[in-house]
Amino acid sequence: MADQYRASSLGILGEDPVRTPHLDDLARTGCLVTQAVSSYPVCSPHRAMFLTGMRPDVNGVGLNVNSETAQDGVGLRDGLPTWASTLRDHGWQTGYIGKWHLEPPTVDDERFGEGRREDGKVWDAWSPPNRRFGFDFWYSYGAADRHLAPHYWSTHAGRDERIDVDRWSAEHETDVAIEFVERERDAPFALMLSLNPPHQPFDQVPDRYRIHCADLDERELLNRPNVAHGTEAAAEAAAIARDYFAAIAGVDEQVGRVVAAVSMMRTTRPTVILFTSDHGMQLGSHGLIYKNVPFEESMRLPLIVHAPGLVPPGRAEVVVDSLDFAPTILGLAGVCASDARVVGRDRSAALRGHAAPASTDAFDDATIYLRHASRSDPSSARGLRTPRGKFVATWVPAEGLDVQFFDLVADPYERRSAPDRDDTAVYALALDDALGSACDRWEGRAALAARYAVGVAG
Repeated sequence: MADQYRASSLGILGEDPVRTPHLDDLARTGCLVTQAVSSYPVCSPHRAMFLTGMRPDVNGVGLNVNSETAQDGVGLRDGLPTWASTLRDHGWQTGYIGKWHLEPPTVDDERFGEGRREDGKVWDAWSPPNRRFGFDFWYSYGAADRHLAPHYWSTHAGRDERIDVDRWSAEHETDVAIEFVERERDAPFALMLSLNPPHQPFDQVPDRYRIHCADLDERELLNRPNVAHGTEAAAEAAAIARDYFAAIAGVDEQVGRVVAAVSMMRTTRPTVILFTSDHGMQLGSHGLIYKNVPFEESMRLPLIVHAPGLVPPGRAEVVVDSLDFAPTILGLAGVCASDARVVGRDRSAALRGHAAPASTDAFDDATIYLRHASRSDPSSARGLRTPRGKFVATWVPAEGLDVQFFDLVADPYERRSAPDRDDTAVYALALDDALGSACDRWEGRAALAARYAVGVAG
């Protein structure tokens, strides 16, 4: 998992001006999933759903985890099963390397971790052994944006036993991952390598990766039709894009090293390699720079499933969202998620090429969109996305309900919202049903029901 790596930055798709030869090779010999989606396109909420298959109100992570949100009880809840703990229970050796960002910081973490940032919050945290959710080998940190001078806590290290490294984080973490693979090659293992780049700070990337984008101008860097060139946002995005795409080249190189290490294992067991992200990034599209918005640049994820003999190569239109990853990972391993709180869908059969059951429900391939209110932003949103359309309702307490609808087939860059189209009410009804089934107490549900005369808010 690379952090903030958007789907259009896979070179094989021919969209962003990137070069990703290793990822492209992985996609050509594996399965490129073109409808992978972050249901909550910001770090901690997606990661919690990715690991558990449970909604934020169940797993406890409805906002990014930091010292402020920790006061409100935000953090992955004790004792929850994850795909890692389930695999461990079935005999797998498990390991986690890199960024975690699910541990609520304590007063001690300001001293022993990254420290307090300019926003006044502590983001980094040490995770005690009883809160590693099924991962036995541990070489990780909470959330520290120091790509060129990273630090880690190892499996048996205490909070005051931090390891500081003078190397680009993605490269160092890949070294550790390769050592794990070589050490565990004789037993079933499940390893998550969580790279922070291409997440900001964007300028913290080795110079050797900057060559490709050095001479590109703003329009070449930001070639999506929904970028308004000549604006302040576009100029900022273009300055960022050079380093962002450079970091992607670096991530690609590290993926190539991992793939090479796996290829040297010489085992008869099938080995599954998944490459994905937690969310994307706007990078000037719709006048925005970052994420946590319901546009495709933030929501769509890269997803490559490379599993020779298990998943046939090619492109798959299978919808996989944040909640689906955990049961799908288990399904690929031949293990079922048994906890009733797991609401994600196991997509492993579809990835293997089996025909999906016949259905008359147009929303079987839908994914929910979520954004919770925070101290700094009282608005919240719920939405429903299918490969054909996207309906998003935003509740602003002082202003009421705002609705957007995009036809993703006719308008893939979401330049024309059409909330009053005849078919919008069908999406509103489906969203209301989904909220009811999930017992979601979203503040805007009554207003949604009143506007479209659907559902019974409760």
